[in-house]
Amino acid sequence: MADILIIGGGMAGLSAGTALAATGARIIVLDKGRGPGGRMAARRVEIAGQPVSFDHGAQYFTARDPAFQTAVAAWEEAGVAARWPAAGEDAWVGTPGMNACVKAMAGALDVRWSLRAERLQRDGAGWRVTAGEQVFTAATVLVAVPAEQAAVLLAEVAPDLAALPAGVTSAPCWAAMAAFDAPLTYKPDTFRSDSAAVSWAARNSAKPGRSGAETWVIHASPARSGELIDLPKDEAAKALLADFFAATGIAPAIPQHCDAHRWLYALPEALRGEGARFDPVLGIGIAGDYLHSPRVEGAWLSGRTLAEAVCQARVASTS
Repeated sequence: MADILIIGGGMAGLSAGTALAATGARIIVLDKGRGPGGRMAARRVEIAGQPVSFDHGAQYFTARDPAFQTAVAAWEEAGVAARWPAAGEDAWVGTPGMNACVKAMAGALDVRWSLRAERLQRDGAGWRVTAGEQVFTAATVLVAVPAEQAAVLLAEVAPDLAALPAGVTSAPCWAAMAAFDAPLTYKPDTFRSDSAAVSWAARNSAKPGRSGAETWVIHASPARSGELIDLPKDEAAKALLADFFAATGIAPAIPQHCDAHRWLYALPEALRGEGARFDPVLGIGIAGDYLHSPRVEGAWLSGRTLAEAVCQARVASTS
């Protein structure tokens, strides 16, 4: 049982949970992942007997809103975030991996990993949430998962709310992770393009707090990701590596390790406006970067906006 149950342990859900937990509410967060990260995930592998980490989702984040700047300053002080000038003057990364900030937020909350919320049902004045063989009850439910998943989860129980995420389309992104036994000859630590098959590549090992082998993360453009969408990941990884060498013009090198991950909901067409939506009558709400802006900061601000709406509704109900 919880006062508020949050579905989704990414940046939006944890931002909402952090703000609401500060009010004394009993919060439980459910997430289908095995651990903290979401689209700020870091993949750990062993190469030649040494552990190596790849930031294969979001590569960095910026902080422009004063409230988010305050949060980032606290992360920096805690040692879980650092500036990364190679990506821009206002670029930040989690340290020692992009998931460090999310991990720090999750550590202060009751998060249940490896649990996929499968069904929502009204339970008197509250909610009943089924996740595998477990059942949770809460007065309020907040859904902070990608738009396409939120639309399916809410379709039967809150169709008006479900209509918002149902109208969002997200572009996919294939990400390749490659390690080499020697530094590549490409001199900058980042590569960007609006026209090449590769939209972004970064020398992951050059980020603050990283060490070990020469590692690169390569993101395909939305168009290229669409072309490769149904390939097995080993084939997609090889294709992206070839695209990277072609785009940068450097001599191809044989990697020690090469893998790929397909992000189906990487780049949502954001519904810029409210930032979040809460129905105080039903006690259910939604948050996510698709409601604000498709950035880490957008997800954090959306979660905070939803938390504020919940608090306002709770005050109104007792006045």
